[in-house]
Amino acid sequence: MRSCPSWPVRLAARMIHGGGVVAYPTEGVFGLGCDPLQGAAVERILKLKGRSVDKGLILIAADFAQLQSYLLPLTAQIRARLEGTWPGPVTWLLPARADVPRWLRGRHDTLAVRVTAHPLAACLCQRVGSAIVSTSANRAGRPPARTTLQVRRSLGAGIDYILPGAIGRRAGPSEIRDGRTGQRIR
Repeated sequence: MRSCPSWPVRLAARMIHGGGVVAYPTEGVFGLGCDPLQGAAVERILKLKGRSVDKGLILIAADFAQLQSYLLPLTAQIRARLEGTWPGPVTWLLPARADVPRWLRGRHDTLAVRVTAHPLAACLCQRVGSAIVSTSANRAGRPPARTTLQVRRSLGAGIDYILPGAIGRRAGPSEIRDGRTGQRIR
């Protein structure tokens, strides 16, 4: 396990376990996260952002094992595509299991997933013990927050906790690729 700052990460994980919404630094922007299987928490994020459930959400994890229960078995070709990009700022659209909640998949048969390279985000996933929701900390149509102050100003009281820390060096949100074709989506 990576060396994690103890109390801030523990507090964020406790909030997530309790159904809360937290903001945390990622490779390029602050993310909003929660337990992906707590529908009420996911609904809070969607309302806070003004985002449609049809779009789906991203899950981040500390390692691939935290994502496997959400995904169908991957072909060797898809696995090869992932290997060179994880951990890192590339999100992949991968075939989702049929029982993955609609609030995660949206109207798609895939799920957006990433093994994060950001140390605090990875520590948070480790402390939570599972993948977490990761969507940019902003209202729909607004620029993503890149500092804790921007998170507070744009989303304020709608968040239960902001994990202090700096974002990575990436200039914006993660790249998104289709796992089946390798095509870049964003």
